[in-house]
Amino acid sequence: MEKINIIIAGPRGRMGREAVNLVMNTNHFELAAVVDHKFDGMMLSDLEGYQAAVNVPIYTDIEKCLQAVEADVLIDLTTPEAGPHHAKTALLHSVRPVVGTTGFTKEQLLELEQLCQEKELGCIIAPNFAIGAVLMMKFSQMAAKYFPDVEIIEMHHDGKLDAPSGTAVKTAEMISAVREPKKQGHPNEKETLNGARGADYNGMHIHSVRLPGLIAHQQVMFGADGQTITIRHDSYNRASFMSGVKVAVETVMKQNVFVYGLENILE
Repeated sequence: MEKINIIIAGPRGRMGREAVNLVMNTNHFELAAVVDHKFDGMMLSDLEGYQAAVNVPIYTDIEKCLQAVEADVLIDLTTPEAGPHHAKTALLHSVRPVVGTTGFTKEQLLELEQLCQEKELGCIIAPNFAIGAVLMMKFSQMAAKYFPDVEIIEMHHDGKLDAPSGTAVKTAEMISAVREPKKQGHPNEKETLNGARGADYNGMHIHSVRLPGLIAHQQVMFGADGQTITIRHDSYNRASFMSGVKVAVETVMKQNVFVYGLENILE
């Protein structure tokens, strides 16, 4: 299989470290460089916790990195502030983005989709790379056809920057595609504490939990007369996301379209 040259943005984060390991341990992947907000001009192997094998340059400027390094794919695992800029800049330099960063606005997603069409390049944005999480979203969409009363509870570590999670929003979007908007709860319901019922998405409620000790967890609860269904997924470590990252990198090289959600590339 032909080598795929990869840049990783966010190599010192917990997800980024797993992505570096993935690339270094996949025969047809080649790590070309990394993008970080610190250590410009240093080598990744100079940093604590990295082996001599990851002897690739660190750039703090995505533009300079893409000008200096020949790459096929950018894996972005950064922040909601940096991710959209990185993805757009990659496409402008004919590099295909694979993005796990969440918090994109609808306007930012539309801009990237239009840029993909103009450049005839693939781009995959996945709110969750865990294949089990993708199945959880698909199963939830199936259930929503028969159980329109639903609440989403997402639980993440206390270092997560956005709420609700991209996975929760994507789940709500998928459910909304098959569910008529419906306001749930008592029609005269009143919050005695603001936010007690969570965020409202077409009448569904999304609740965000942030606690140390958690990684990434979500349950989707459906209710009907005399019965409930709970569909739940748990990621206990960040290695659980890497199988999806690998599939996304391999797939984006074969596509010239914008894809939002890993479920759209899994057969």
